[in-house]
Amino acid sequence: MALGMDNAAKRRNGRGNDSPAQPGHNQDILGKAYREMLLIRRFEEKAGQLYGMGLIGGFCHLYIGQEAVVVGMQMTLQDGDEVITSYRDHGHMLATGMEARGVMAELTGRIGGYSKGKGGSMHMFSREKGFYGGHGIVGAQVSLGIGLAFANWYREDGKVALAYFGEGASNQGQVYESFNLAALLKLPCIFIIENNRYGMGTSVERASASKDLSKNGAPWGIPGEQVNGMDVLAVKAAGERAVAHCREGKGPYLLEMQTYRYRGHSMSDPAKYRTREEVQKMREQSDCIETVRKLLLEGGTSEADLKAVDDEVKAIVQDAAEFAQSSPEPDESELWTDVLVESR
Repeated sequence: MALGMDNAAKRRNGRGNDSPAQPGHNQDILGKAYREMLLIRRFEEKAGQLYGMGLIGGFCHLYIGQEAVVVGMQMTLQDGDEVITSYRDHGHMLATGMEARGVMAELTGRIGGYSKGKGGSMHMFSREKGFYGGHGIVGAQVSLGIGLAFANWYREDGKVALAYFGEGASNQGQVYESFNLAALLKLPCIFIIENNRYGMGTSVERASASKDLSKNGAPWGIPGEQVNGMDVLAVKAAGERAVAHCREGKGPYLLEMQTYRYRGHSMSDPAKYRTREEVQKMREQSDCIETVRKLLLEGGTSEADLKAVDDEVKAIVQDAAEFAQSSPEPDESELWTDVLVESR
């Protein structure tokens, strides 16, 4: 089976109306998930490399290990649905269909970036792709996410909004305020906790009295479930249930994705709060990409097909890295642009 995607499919970048995977697994669904997760993994590895070379400044939070969460969720959405997330956002950008070139160029502060080199890692947006930004203030994107959902509810347009946040943000006051308003108005919002087990410098066990974060919306009557966030098929299935719930006008839904980040909180974090053996065990036993790779091989996909996908992805990432280094820095005049939105 050829896993390469045509240009139209690449632009959709994971969105579609695929049916849930059947026993034995659907090779097309797995093939799409494999390519999208691999693109995120290779992109983030390259970003880490460029950061180490001093070509990316400021903060840089990598998504390596968590790829199944955003890829699985994107496979449940339709054009017009919206996504908003925190500062660990490069994977979400790519999954929604934003170009690798534009994302990488923004990381290096070049004019070819999505924010013309002025926003950096945490401040990129694409209304065209339904991506409403990574946000640097912990938990702030959740209240913005229900704003997106409120607009959809008000317009009665059938769209849903996804608000991603980490377990470290799950006990922020603004998160619970958002739960309350979303439940009160039955807003079509899916709250997604990406529980990668560690906040900035400590484990969720030490930081949260609530041990089952999927129940955090229970006081407001928000249904929730825990999901194996290292299994893209499990994520997709849970996402379909949540999306259907919202589109039927039943209000918000909460998904706790139990996942794992392989790198530190950011590139400046040595992650001494966990052992190397723990990280290696997760890589060997639960890696989301390797799991799908094995399923594809069991389903009849050849090693040559998989290598072709890997080569394609590497070429896209290398092209993005070269573009990000060759694109000019923004002119000083850009300091005065995009400050205000002109009324129409």
